[in-house]
Amino acid sequence: MADHAVSDHPGVRHQLERLAALSPGADILGLERIGALMDRLDHPERRLPPVLHVAGTNGKGSTCAFLRAGIEASGLKAHVYTSPHLVRFNERVRIAGQLIEDDLLAALLAEVLDAADGIGASFFEITTAAAFLAFARTPADACIVEVGLGGRLDATNIIPAPLICGIAQLGIDHQAFLGSRLEDIAAEKAGIAKPGVRLVTQYYPDSLAARIGETAVAAGAIWLPRGGEWDATVYRQRLHYRDERGKLDLPLPRLRGAHQATNAALAIAMLRHQDRLPVRESALRAAMGWADWPARLQRLEAGPLANLLPHGSELWLDGAHNPAAARAVADFFRAHVPAERPFHIVFGLLANKDAAGVLKPFANRSITLHAVPVASHPHHPPSDLAAAAKAAGHGALVADNVEAALGWIARHSDRAHPPIVLILGSLYLAGEVLRKNDQPPV
Repeated sequence: MADHAVSDHPGVRHQLERLAALSPGADILGLERIGALMDRLDHPERRLPPVLHVAGTNGKGSTCAFLRAGIEASGLKAHVYTSPHLVRFNERVRIAGQLIEDDLLAALLAEVLDAADGIGASFFEITTAAAFLAFARTPADACIVEVGLGGRLDATNIIPAPLICGIAQLGIDHQAFLGSRLEDIAAEKAGIAKPGVRLVTQYYPDSLAARIGETAVAAGAIWLPRGGEWDATVYRQRLHYRDERGKLDLPLPRLRGAHQATNAALAIAMLRHQDRLPVRESALRAAMGWADWPARLQRLEAGPLANLLPHGSELWLDGAHNPAAARAVADFFRAHVPAERPFHIVFGLLANKDAAGVLKPFANRSITLHAVPVASHPHHPPSDLAAAAKAAGHGALVADNVEAALGWIARHSDRAHPPIVLILGSLYLAGEVLRKNDQPPV
């Protein structure tokens, strides 16, 4: 699925144009094309450092961030492959701790695109192959790989023998590919399970846990669900973790939201149930403060967008684009926004997402919603988003873009009660906001 990636580097831009020209019809889940491509590239997926493979509907990117922080805090180096990017395509590929350089990225994309001639590979398959080539050619201690979509038929599942696998929160998203039954989605995510490899998962309702367990057993994996051989809970503003090796008393993550403690716990369990990376307990403590994952309950710094609001305002950004993610965000702001502070949501969402479902967790709140388009992508018309917000009992307006929405908020603000503003919805919108606020991920 091409995502209109751009670059200021002419070499990268040329290869991204080649990527964008790939047939949308080839964007069908399956391992046949990526398998053929790996064969032509001499199988870099077999030459990776120990792989930590992470699936899930929500939280998998944050889990990867905690994994990386724990590994690096132990003095080790990790490659990281995530998607999508927010501002620069390079964000998808981190080599031994650093974002991939433009010249290397251009060369790798060219090499893979040339090798893929006639295979009909998709945008994501090409990207995955380029990342695996980079990782196979550069020494590191570990390789953290985030599933792109689903699990069983995702291109990253071409990895034959990961060190350990994990599944984060489950929810409904990408229905066109995965269906709308949570049990089926759970089975697809659990499709990353491999023979003899530990599969660490969160706690799920019985019907979902049963499907994951069945899938893990069928694959010959070792299933380690939360609440069994490991568990974690938050009390007295600390994260308390336990497994057969003992108990940990950790600070809460710096990443905001109660759900981030759950993501951190999954990462801890994955690191403590593998036997090749020496991750110290002190590194796990440090990871709680080191982990960073942009556009997830991120308070924006001073910049061209943030400075449009009056002094004392707060500008937040979150790429929640499905109901489960929106619930976590709504829970945070329910506790964060004082009654006297105006609360505004600037909202833009892709056309294939559940707008009413994303708005539902914010019901019974005093909110003014500003509906905006998502530039260069098929999106819900702002007028439809505004109508949905009004139907839910919110005040709602339509704006041409984020700047216009923030300008309206500034003009209608009370100096005594500066507003709290959340920009919410599509990750493509989030990326545009970070770019315009001069705050790209690094």
